[in-house]
Amino acid sequence: MKIGNLKPESGSPATSKVVYLSLGSNLGDREAQLRDAQSRLGTAGRVITESSFYETEPVEFTQQPWFLNCAVALETSQTPERLMTSILRIEEEMGRRRVQKKGPRSIDIDILLFGDTIMDSQEITIPHPSMHQRRFVLEPLAEIAPNARHPVFKKTIRELCDALPAGQAVQKKP
Repeated sequence: MKIGNLKPESGSPATSKVVYLSLGSNLGDREAQLRDAQSRLGTAGRVITESSFYETEPVEFTQQPWFLNCAVALETSQTPERLMTSILRIEEEMGRRRVQKKGPRSIDIDILLFGDTIMDSQEITIPHPSMHQRRFVLEPLAEIAPNARHPVFKKTIRELCDALPAGQAVQKKP
């Protein structure tokens, strides 16, 4: 879905982008935490759509509880840096503690795509550098944005998802 220049309610022109985010939780009431995060994202923009929830096995650091993941489309006029600041604040307010890299977490919110932006800085990399290798990211994203294009690989999300090798258990929750 592409959205061009939009005007906020104040009537002054602003450029809004559709941003795709990945949300995950594997501690506590995972579903409640994802719903809380989705609600809090309203402070950073307007949530356009949300995927179903998916049970997913952990990747890389596998000795931890399974995750519940989803994808969200957010319309925002924030810059990527400002959105990242908003996301980190939401994670902190929700009790996220960065104790172990890739370890268990109450909430994790990643920017996957930010319109057709490509950037790589110390603070942020867009598109997300490993999204194309992660079924737990691509399955929920393909549900809400199958035809969105990865700006580096020039493939749709559905094409990237279909190209993944077998493995990485991901199952849509009923």
